[in-house]
Amino acid sequence: RLKCNLYYCRTNYFILVVFHSRAQMVLYKDVNKVVPVPTVVAIESPFPPSDKIAIASIQRAAEEIIPMKQMKMDWVPYIPFGKRERQVDRVKFQIFILACTQRRSALRHLKEERARNFEYCLPYFCDPFKEDKIEQSSEVQLLFPSEPPVVCEFDWKFDILEEFVDNLIEGEELSAEQKDEFKDFVKEQVRAAKKARKEAIAARMKVIEEMSEDDRQAFQSIKVYKFYPQPPPEISGVQKAPIINRYYGDAHQVF
Repeated sequence: RLKCNLYYCRTNYFILVVFHSRAQMVLYKDVNKVVPVPTVVAIESPFPPSDKIAIASIQRAAEEIIPMKQMKMDWVPYIPFGKRERQVDRVKFQIFILACTQRRSALRHLKEERARNFEYCLPYFCDPFKEDKIEQSSEVQLLFPSEPPVVCEFDWKFDILEEFVDNLIEGEELSAEQKDEFKDFVKEQVRAAKKARKEAIAARMKVIEEMSEDDRQAFQSIKVYKFYPQPPPEISGVQKAPIINRYYGDAHQVF
């Protein structure tokens, strides 16, 4: 998800560039194939890129926002290859890249859970004027630890827990012996999701209340652009979508 990121700094604005890919079903030489389609996202903003990062996966009851340094990541100056042996002054550089600062020797011995966290990292941005998806959603992604794991989605507004569990048992996705344990698991995940939702709303409202008029105008000036590659003649059916992620929302323009 978080393949490569850099930003370019000018006197009064920043341009954050995010490179990533998303799998799509396309027609390749008259055969349907799933391929990773690369995109480039450019965010023009009066604010520097965030020093925080989001970690999101269905294993977590809620997404976690943490400082980049906690994941041993940081914005570091981009130094052209031919100048990397010299002493450089960070202040003079206008291009910075998101890099892992952990020693290579330590990376070889990462625990599996921590290594997985890197796969679930998302570029984070907080726009207090944009209602977060977590504030609107009543759905909870579930990953119940069993053999095999039960992966499903529960909507606390529309799903009735007893019926939901019975349907899983009937479909042989869950054993009858695990019914009570699974129900407790769902209730726990729903409580955590509701708590995260309440905290997200309160935090957003607080930021808006304390914001200056200049900052309000600055947020309104942020522009997001998304670029797709021009596919070769043998590939067709590439779908262009404006969505970036849940934090940046949709691009203002897609090319």
